Amino acid sequence: MAARPVNLPKVTGASELAYRIGAAARHPSNWFQLFKFGLVGGSGYLINLAVFALLIGILDLHHLVAAIGAFAVAVTNNFLWNRHWTFAAGAGAARFQAPRFFAVSLASLGLNLAVLELLIASGSVGDLTAQAIAVGVAMPFNFIGNRLWTFA
Repeated sequence: MAARPVNLPKVTGASELAYRIGAAARHPSNWFQLFKFGLVGGSGYLINLAVFALLIGILDLHHLVAAIGAFAVAVTNNFLWNRHWTFAAGAGAARFQAPRFFAVSLASLGLNLAVLELLIASGSVGDLTAQAIAVGVAMPFNFIGNRLWTFA
C-alpha cells in the first residue's frame, strides 16, 4: 500500500514568504545564484555611482534627479544580466519579466531615495557616500523580490 501524503498546513501571506525564504536558504544552488546576483548588482552599483557622479558633477543636476537617471541606466544593465545569466530566465517571456523587474526595482528605488534623502538631510555624509549607502540598503529587497517573483 502506498504511503499517504502528509497534509501540511497551508501557509499564506508573510508566513509564506518567510517559509519560502527559509527553504531557499537551505539549497546551495541558491547561494551561488545570490553570488551571481551580487556580481551583477556590483556592476550595476558601479554604473549607478558613475552615472550619478556624472550627473551631479558635470551636469550639476539635483541629487534626486541624478539618482533617478543613474537608476534608469543601472536597472537596464541589471535586467539584461540577471535575465540571461543570474536567473537563466532567457526562455521566459521578457514582456512579463521586464515589468516585474521594473516594479521590484521601482520599489527598491523608493527605498533608495528615502535613505538617500535622510542621509543628505542629516548632513553627516556627502552626496556620493549617501548614494552608495542607499543603494546598499535597497539591494537585499531587490534580490528577494526578483528571486521570488520576477524570475521565479
